[in-house]
Amino acid sequence: MSLSLLLGFSLALLAVGGYAIIAPRRPEGGRRVYGASLALCAILLALALAHLLAGREPATLALPLGLPWLGAHFRLDALAAFFLVVVDLGGAVASLFALGYGQHERSPERVLPFFPVFLAGMNLVLLADDAFSFLFAWEFMSLSSWALVMAHHREPANARAGYLYLVMACFGTLALLLAFGLLAGPDGGYDFDAIRAGAVTPGFAALALALALLGSGSKAGLVPLHVWLPLAHPAAPSHVSALMSGVMTKVAVYGFIRIAFDLLGEPVQWWWGGVVLALGGITAVLGVLYALMQHDLKRLLAYHTVENIGIIFIGLGLALAFQANLMYASAALALTAALFHVLNHSLFKSLLFLGTGAVLTATGERDMERLGGLIHPMPWTALAFLIGSA
Repeated sequence: MSLSLLLGFSLALLAVGGYAIIAPRRPEGGRRVYGASLALCAILLALALAHLLAGREPATLALPLGLPWLGAHFRLDALAAFFLVVVDLGGAVASLFALGYGQHERSPERVLPFFPVFLAGMNLVLLADDAFSFLFAWEFMSLSSWALVMAHHREPANARAGYLYLVMACFGTLALLLAFGLLAGPDGGYDFDAIRAGAVTPGFAALALALALLGSGSKAGLVPLHVWLPLAHPAAPSHVSALMSGVMTKVAVYGFIRIAFDLLGEPVQWWWGGVVLALGGITAVLGVLYALMQHDLKRLLAYHTVENIGIIFIGLGLALAFQANLMYASAALALTAALFHVLNHSLFKSLLFLGTGAVLTATGERDMERLGGLIHPMPWTALAFLIGSA
């Protein structure tokens, strides 16, 4: 029942996106779109949280959609429920902020139709239980977020950011497509249950893991696949930046976890964890070094996201390494730490980007060298920034 409701309310977000096409022509159109997005995200959050806290068994659903011989499969388990909580909490907060912030948007007709569609795409990625549905929702998420990045496309920097983002999104999807092709094998078992039941040779499993790391890492912002992130996040409106940095990157982390810890099965090779750990460490170090050199507030936060994605992948690499050495308690601890930081980063990074939106609206300035003393005219924003930074 929970899965059907989650799927239904996710599709309702698509309907809100359809309404949003005509909404900018009406005075209250923006408030209605963001209000409906807030309500739907709150319902999705409550449903996912109830499933997670109740410790229910995984629920599955198959619909006669998609490829004729495959259909569309959906599944709700603890991992998906946890990430649904992250996505819909971030979506609800961003929608609430946008009720006021959206009134200052210069091009609402380029933002409103894609905002709820972006939210729907992220929810559908988490519910998908076959390769076709997963990749379809993944592309839905990527293209809708690209449209939001291009909302102010007349600015040359934004157009370049959108182009680079689209190139990296296509690269990531291709890598995931190849990974699922390897996992499906010659029989073409593209639903996840068939992949779990199948046997993949160690060589193909390692190649599938590498492709999954490329596909999810390009969306999450792993170095050197992070090049789009410090360009796209500043280009998007601030409430969209909060979703891209605080939420969408976590959907990419989910994709890697689903493949590496679920679909690949065991036995895990010990060096897999070493590769992931090394990439995570490099990403964390370079992310913070680049962040320290920034003057643009949004670019600083974008590079800081790169750093935190590296920290999350350090935890995932440790979990893989511990699992390969049959140290299951340590593996569980490392995976729990990574998931905790997924939630932690989504909360504080969304808060900081929304605070940046308030600063940008009040001052029209993102250069930190020209900002100072805002604690006096903007005490509540300053308090929110302090909490997010802490």
